Amino acid sequence: MTTENSTETPRFRIYRAADAPDYSETSCMEVVGMTDIIADGIARAGEAGDHEGNVVKLLFAMPGMSLTYAWFKSGFPLPLHSHNADCLYYIIAGTLKLGTEELGAGDGFFVGRDVPYNYKPGAQGVEVLEFRTADTFDIRFLGKTTAFWDKTVAALEAERPNWAAQRPPHELVGVK
Repeated sequence: MTTENSTETPRFRIYRAADAPDYSETSCMEVVGMTDIIADGIARAGEAGDHEGNVVKLLFAMPGMSLTYAWFKSGFPLPLHSHNADCLYYIIAGTLKLGTEELGAGDGFFVGRDVPYNYKPGAQGVEVLEFRTADTFDIRFLGKTTAFWDKTVAALEAERPNWAAQRPPHELVGVK
């Protein structure tokens, strides 16, 4: 990914997925609203292997816009959270459950800034593109109780054994 420090909007730019950095290598997303309970929950989720259940890469960013690729493996317990930027999601492959709706490849959803949400990946996981109206934004985890994080950690521990052999859902198209 080419990074520009200018506030000028580029007229044309190519990006390559192979060059996309993992979110952990960027400063595009800042955790805000941290409490002792949330910090402890995030730490316990890390110990339970949350990093093994997802791949999140920054494909493209420029002032006022970014594009992210995310692969959440089957059953990954994405905690309730919000961002301070509008987000438009497009499902590349796999499925997810959002409330009572099941969405699949070609479907998507919009989440306005500061609107709490989460979703659960389907049996083969889900790959999404996340379009944002910002190149830097926050994430605010909204699980404020120890019981919330206990449930998240238990889900991680239950699903983690399934993740090692999983392939991205787009690789499974046509595979029975």
